[in-house]
Amino acid sequence: MNPIDWDTGLRLGTVFDQLAADERVRVVAVTGAGRAFSAGGDMKKYQALQRDPRDFPRFLADLHGVFARISEYPKPFVALVNGVAVAGGIELILSCDLAIASASARIGDAHLPFGQMGGGGVLTLLPRAVGPARARELIFSGRMLAPEEAADWGLVSRVVADDELIPAGIEFATDVAKKSPLAVANAKQVLNAAFWDGTGIAAGLRLERETTARYCVTSDDAHEGLLAFAEKRRPNFTGR
Repeated sequence: MNPIDWDTGLRLGTVFDQLAADERVRVVAVTGAGRAFSAGGDMKKYQALQRDPRDFPRFLADLHGVFARISEYPKPFVALVNGVAVAGGIELILSCDLAIASASARIGDAHLPFGQMGGGGVLTLLPRAVGPARARELIFSGRMLAPEEAADWGLVSRVVADDELIPAGIEFATDVAKKSPLAVANAKQVLNAAFWDGTGIAAGLRLERETTARYCVTSDDAHEGLLAFAEKRRPNFTGR
């Protein structure tokens, strides 16, 4: 299910850095192996991390760094969303320049049902992508969006048949590759300027990271949510 744990996140960052530095690469397409884009974090590793007050904030900071750098790369990053994209999966989508979804895609956050908080950027980036009302609905409910609804909300640019997802990504990349890479890089910089610069996004990401780290490390509810998931039972949240 392509979980995004600490090691995977760092390896993604290394690969992204290499692709961004390669002058032969004009567009980077990101998709998932198998039936899912990404089902979020590895629950067992996440549970262990939450009990470490030093490593958990470092993990969130590293993950934020990987996702935030996507906006700084001079090349467009397109998410080709196949299957489930949840938690870290939706955060990766939000970090990319645009997304195309397959007909079988399902997109959501789903942290709160397990007593967790999004810590990889979803709480900061989602309201800017779909508006505050829809962001609150998706975060608070924990529900999954069908691809057509995700397109209607502006979370993905369009929906294609499952077997057309990769060809659609190749077609987009081929079209962009015909254009001046310098012009594309400058256009991306200007498009992202209002979104990433001067609009409080750095402060928002820092607040999200610090709040999530404090809650997940110290809260009984956070630990109960992960334990209930592992034991396949309904969590008993106490508000502590």
